[in-house]
Amino acid sequence: MKKEFMQKAIEIARKGMENNEGGPFGCVVVQKDTIIAEGNNSVTSTNDPTAHAEVVAIRNACEKLGTFQLTGCDIYTSCEPCPMCLGAIYWARPDRIFYAATRHDASNAGFDDSFIYDELQIPDAQRSIPTQSIGRDEAVKLFDQWKRKENKTAY
Repeated sequence: MKKEFMQKAIEIARKGMENNEGGPFGCVVVQKDTIIAEGNNSVTSTNDPTAHAEVVAIRNACEKLGTFQLTGCDIYTSCEPCPMCLGAIYWARPDRIFYAATRHDASNAGFDDSFIYDELQIPDAQRSIPTQSIGRDEAVKLFDQWKRKENKTAY
């Protein structure tokens, strides 16, 4: 781990917050000791609830590298990733994740995502946003087609 990469993520978080782009979150993607992409939270400035720092940085890194996976890269983020960002990070498959502040620190500042962790343990119909599976039989046929597809790009 390189402290300067984390300092850069924190600096990006500060600048984004001061520019009223979103919450105090920043992220950099590092490959071979070089920052290849960065992102700050821009949820409120873009009206995009998925525009968290990590997601923005991952999108920028993947675009720059021309790939959908970040193998060989490290992610430095100013705060422990939320469930959405953690999912995006795992799908991107970087080598390592480094974070500064914890999710509990974020919660103390009004960014509490514990309800999402809790929701994942509740049966679909009892969640705060009721969830229901419909059309499964038809949708499963697509997975069967995918399994037989010869020219697919696995991920």
